[in-house]
Amino acid sequence: MIEADLEYLRAMWGNILCRSIGPFWLQDEGTILDGRIMAKGSTRVIIVALTGNLAIALAKFIASWISGSTAMLTEAIHSLVDTGDQVLLLVGQKRGARPPDTRHPLGHGMETYFWSFIVALMVFLLGGVLSLYEGVRHIFRPEPVISPWISIAVLAIAAVFEATSFRIAYRQYRRVVRGRPTRLWNFIKASKDPALFSVLLEDFAALIGICFAAAGVIAASLFHVAWADGLASIAIGLLLASVAFVLANETRSLIAGEAVAPIVMERLKAALSRIDCITSLDEVATLHLGPGKILVALTLAFRRDSTTDMIEEAIREVTEALRKADERVVYVYVRPSNKSSETRPGYDGSRVTGARSNCGT
Repeated sequence: MIEADLEYLRAMWGNILCRSIGPFWLQDEGTILDGRIMAKGSTRVIIVALTGNLAIALAKFIASWISGSTAMLTEAIHSLVDTGDQVLLLVGQKRGARPPDTRHPLGHGMETYFWSFIVALMVFLLGGVLSLYEGVRHIFRPEPVISPWISIAVLAIAAVFEATSFRIAYRQYRRVVRGRPTRLWNFIKASKDPALFSVLLEDFAALIGICFAAAGVIAASLFHVAWADGLASIAIGLLLASVAFVLANETRSLIAGEAVAPIVMERLKAALSRIDCITSLDEVATLHLGPGKILVALTLAFRRDSTTDMIEEAIREVTEALRKADERVVYVYVRPSNKSSETRPGYDGSRVTGARSNCGT
């Protein structure tokens, strides 16, 4: 393609994008089905965890007051912090769901990631640091544990609540992976929904923390190991600090801007390969604007003999194909390739069975 043709095509595509693609997405913005399903599932998980943690926190505070166990007090703080975390996650979901405005033309979805980062800070400062402080203080100034069976009973009830909450979150995780053999840790690393993986991590940590607290109470009361209760509190603090580090690292990456998962990218490229009017696909850049919204930026070339109407129709076909590949795709931007419009070796959409296009016809 000569330079004059390239400049003309750039100007022409700019006009097409302004009057064609923008309205297409504006009128369909309310039908982001997959994003709604993800948000609804995550909200249910958060509400269940919030209800359970609030009840557990009250019971643990009462048990710690009666027994004088530092480990039980630490667990009560842990549950109270988790309750606050779930409130912040709901705030993040609510604010992230606001529609686009002049200051945020692509929406507020990224704010979900900000509030999840605040959750990580709360887990570390209010959970981890405070638990470590209480544990060290109790080791140097040990106090006897009174009525240990009250603490054990409360911890057993808490374990049932936490296990139920974790089971619901785990079922949601299995629903998201759709039967694929994706390990839980790999899911947490790849997930774009911080609400879900935050609850998974916090509930899992809560179950381990309950075991630590029970061990500390039993060792201090039955075996008269005075420092065991404080050591259990320190173990819980280190556990919470580790969870906070994972949460902070994952949300930091999401705030910085993450592309879609490799399996999603494969679906998007497969959808584009079925459009026979694309002669060169140089780049497919993606960005998560929130758990349920994806932006796709394409650098490609159409056949040289394509008219303005043909290219406009082809771009609409591209957007529809990407939407069918993943319903979270809400914005598609296309720019012309600097390369020749001749078919790139190894890329020929017309050879794909079922390809359809009006380009060049």
